Amino acid sequence: MTVKIFRGSAVLALLGLLVSWAVHAANADALWNIVHQQCVPHWQQTQDPAPCAQLEMAQGEAQGHAVLKDIHGVLQYLLIPTARVSGIESPLLLQTDAPDYWAAAWRARQWMERLHGSVLPREAVALTVNSQWGRSQNQLHIHVSCVRPELPARLQQAGIGPHWQPLPGGINGHAYLARAVSGGALDGVQPFRLLADEVAGASTQMASYTLAVIATRLDDGPGFWLLASKADVLAGNFASSEGDVQDHDCQVLSPQPARP
Repeated sequence: MTVKIFRGSAVLALLGLLVSWAVHAANADALWNIVHQQCVPHWQQTQDPAPCAQLEMAQGEAQGHAVLKDIHGVLQYLLIPTARVSGIESPLLLQTDAPDYWAAAWRARQWMERLHGSVLPREAVALTVNSQWGRSQNQLHIHVSCVRPELPARLQQAGIGPHWQPLPGGINGHAYLARAVSGGALDGVQPFRLLADEVAGASTQMASYTLAVIATRLDDGPGFWLLASKADVLAGNFASSEGDVQDHDCQVLSPQPARP
């Protein structure tokens, strides 16, 4: 009976995945089309990146990126390459001359602050990239948004060190690996390469991974936590750290009730 139940659950999971693919397939290039057909031409003609908030192409389209307000979330923005980059699985991201998209995404939090009307605590911001199974778009995009308010305290208690290690208890029922990096910014950190180079087998299975970066304060100063999870479709894990790590309602910025 247990086997039958498992198989039934597996079939339902696969059916759900197929339905999800069918829903999104027709518009899987929506972000690419916005950037490539609207933001870039508009910038070239008028120096206005609209509908994007920002367009950076000082070194050409191959090295550039756009920042676009997401239609979901009060402060969520997306960092999108101006080059054609399918997603986390793209070999382009592991090349030594790959654009530093994570560093650019961290700087893009300025747009959250502009919309919010004040400087945000750096520890309130999280960046995520979903796996091939956990996304709806076939153009790389880094979600720039707020962290789930309960998560930083949990991660702080986990004693995350400078090497990838299993995160006790995972997040939202999903297994995660975690490691810490020092520094106030992400320039030169290259999280994609850290995952591919340091986690066994990851370099050939990048499509199955989701990656998140959360700002924190380490013992030696400002830093970041890197979190990675591998998809397990039959277990219902589509590797979407966006859903596990970020809160697009930004409750972390809400005033907290005073303790008695």
